[in-house]
This record gives sequence, C-alpha cells and structure tokens, in this order.
Amino acid sequence: MKKWLLLMSVAIVLVVLSACGESGETSGAEEGEIITVEHELGKTEVPKNPESVVVFDYGIVDSLDKLGVNIEAVAKKSLPEYLSHYSSDQYENAGSLKEPDFEKISQMDPDLIIISGRQAPVYEQLSEIAPTIHLGVDTTNYMESFKQNMMTLGEIFDKKDAVKEELTTLKAEIEKVYEKASNMDEEGLIVLANDGKVSAYGPSSRFGLIHDVLGVKPVDDTIEASTHGQSISFEYITEKNPDYLFVIDRGAVVGGQSSAKQVVENKLVKKTDAYKNDNIIYLNPEYWYLSGGGLQSVSAMAEEIGASLE
Repeated sequence: MKKWLLLMSVAIVLVVLSACGESGETSGAEEGEIITVEHELGKTEVPKNPESVVVFDYGIVDSLDKLGVNIEAVAKKSLPEYLSHYSSDQYENAGSLKEPDFEKISQMDPDLIIISGRQAPVYEQLSEIAPTIHLGVDTTNYMESFKQNMMTLGEIFDKKDAVKEELTTLKAEIEKVYEKASNMDEEGLIVLANDGKVSAYGPSSRFGLIHDVLGVKPVDDTIEASTHGQSISFEYITEKNPDYLFVIDRGAVVGGQSSAKQVVENKLVKKTDAYKNDNIIYLNPEYWYLSGGGLQSVSAMAEEIGASLE
C-alpha cells in the first residue's frame, strides 16, 4: 500500500511539472540562470531576474518603472519630475550621470548595472564591479534600437509579454501621428535652446524621431547629425522659415534658467511662419533631453507632436 501511494505521489509531481512546462508561460527564471546580452560595448553575461539593479539611463528607469521592476539605485541629481519618486531614501544614489559613485556602487555589490552614452567612457570600470550593459538608443535607427532595448529588458526581467503589449500600443500611437504628419505639406525645424544660443537637429539626430518616426517633414535635411546639434544663427531660422519650430529648453532641466521663450522669440524669428501661425512648440525637455527611449517617454513624445499638429 505504501509503495502504491509513493508511486502515485511521484506521478502527480511529474504531471504538475509537465503541465508547467507546456503552459507557454514561465513562472520565473530558473535559479542561477544566466543569459548573454549583446550590446553596443560588447557581450555580457547577465543573471536572469537580477535582484539588485543600478540604472543610469533615465529612459531605462522610465521603462522599468512602467514594467513594475524594482531598481535599487539611480543617478538622482537630474531625475525627471515624473520619476522623482526615485529620489527617496528607498533608493540608493549611484552618483551623477557623468560621474558614477564607484565606491557606493561597489559597496552595494549589484547584480546588474545598466548604462548608456554618458557613462560609456567608464564602462570598463563599472564592469569590474558587476555585469554592465549599454542600452542607449541609436538615433540613426531609433525605433528598432528602442524596441531591441525593450525586448532585452523583457528577456532579463521575465517581462516579455508585458513589453510586447506596450510596444503594440505604442506602435498604434505612432502610426496615428505619422499618418497625420506625413500627409501635411508643412515643414518643421528642431532647435535646442541653451544659454542664449540655439543649435539645430535634423533627421537621424538626437531628436530626429520627429522626422524619422513621426513623419514631420524637415525644413532642412542637410543638418549635421551630432549629439550637440549644428550651431545656427537666428538668421538661419528666418531664412529657412519653418512652418513649425520645435524647441527643447536645455536650461530648464540641467539646473539653469528656463529662458528659451525669451531667447527664441526675437525679432528675427517673429518673421517666420511658425511664429505668425502660433506654431512654435516648446517640448517637454524632461522627455526629450533627459529620458528619451523609455516606454513612457516615447509615448509622451509622440503625443506631444501629435497634439502640436492639430
């Protein structure tokens, strides 16, 4: 009788295990499972479902926040307002975006560090502390790069289904804006305002999402694509005469003064069709300058452009 009961118990366990394996959904990663993540700076072996995670890129903080993934430490100094809850004592301060606190991070002994362009120069130093991956967005191929980053997060944190759902929703939002923008004759110019100066951004640039993904025609498709933009004069803006002028105010998010409106809306710019038709659009610099490439930020960016074209 005891032998029969033992055999039945084993059979039940086998059935349960088999059902779990055939369900198509995992209940979590196998303990100690390691995956290899290929990224811009190399290949890194990363533990599945890491418990202690340090994140420097605000777009990734944005995405993990949306996905409900716990983060242990962030760079607190320049946090966007909508992510300000990460400034509480519940989270460690990993330093600044350009100067990580190596001692603090080392003491934390994290399972994973996620960085992007601003921290790329210290990738090797961070890699000596913990597995480190670079998940910055490639502006020359924005959406594919962004999607790959999100799928990587889904793989690491067992959130693949949630990521796919978010990307599907975002795709519909973007297509709606693109359809509207691409059928318009009006052309746009993107400028970054900073300490009384302006620089221009065109297709394949840091803010080229407006042209490349959302469909707004560029007033000048020869603008140099660089991180800091192409330095321009206000005479240039008058000469190009954009129908829409999209302005990103750097000073508003880096501790300076928010003076973009006073700088941009001068006598020269007031001659443009953008000014005359009330189409100078001041974009939210938190999304565009600090946390681009996140599930929340990209959605908000698409919404901003769509609303500006109405």
